[in-house]
Amino acid sequence: MTVTVKPKAEITVPNSIRRMAGIKPGDRVEFSVSGRVIKIVAKVSADELQDQQEIADPKVREHIRKSNADYLAGRSRPANAFLSELRAAAKPRKKRQRSA
Repeated sequence: MTVTVKPKAEITVPNSIRRMAGIKPGDRVEFSVSGRVIKIVAKVSADELQDQQEIADPKVREHIRKSNADYLAGRSRPANAFLSELRAAAKPRKKRQRSA
């Protein structure tokens, strides 16, 4: 895609390009210049980076695929049952004693 740079205007990245790059409103981007090349790189937070790494894991992708297939087949469970399973799996916290 080619755009014309106007004398008094900033360059705008077209919506279609932002969509293809996965850049959303509110995302942070970094600019770098090398010769006549401008590179724009979306900066991801530590949480987003961890999410991307987990989703790239074949075991996680298989679990997501199976879960989606179960949901589409009508094999789901109520939220209360799911939450109780999560609570049961969580480690119980030790209560701290208050000092007098």
